Amino acid sequence: MSEIATAKAEMRKAAFARRKPLFERANAAQSGFLSEVLAGYRGVPLSGFMPIRTEIDPTPAMAEATAHGHVGVPVIQGAGMPLTFARWTSETEMEPGSFGALVPKDPEYFEPEILIVPLLAFNRQGGRLGYGGGFYDRTLEMLRSKRATLAIGFAFAGQEEEHLPLEATDQPLDLIVTENGVIEV
Repeated sequence: MSEIATAKAEMRKAAFARRKPLFERANAAQSGFLSEVLAGYRGVPLSGFMPIRTEIDPTPAMAEATAHGHVGVPVIQGAGMPLTFARWTSETEMEPGSFGALVPKDPEYFEPEILIVPLLAFNRQGGRLGYGGGFYDRTLEMLRSKRATLAIGFAFAGQEEEHLPLEATDQPLDLIVTENGVIEV
């Protein structure tokens, strides 16, 4: 294991532990700033995520966005592959997918131009520490090779970390939204 990979593994463990109490104190207003950001992009196809474990919950903001255009959720096709995105509304019949995240039972796929990205840690320069599968990095690289694609990190403010062990393949976030506000990168 490389030095960066080891540092990332150690930081992931610490980030999970740090996120747990933030999740336990979360309230229904946690996605308010995300709703405000998305209101500026009405009609632009976007993908959020179905929260797992102790992730912050973007679904209230996603549900609001469905009134104005396509909203989807990521679907893992396999290891080493980019994500695909299936349309979602709050009425979509869901079933467990990879890693326990819910996915539409009868998926209708599309390509988003905005991705709301889950994470374990972030910094103010747009760095993101994910779970280690590289799914969002591969996906953002692929989408950005086709068109401008906005990556919005969504996390609790307490997940900010000044120094992250980043690699050349790590795709940057364009914006970070927390329950406390919006961080411009």
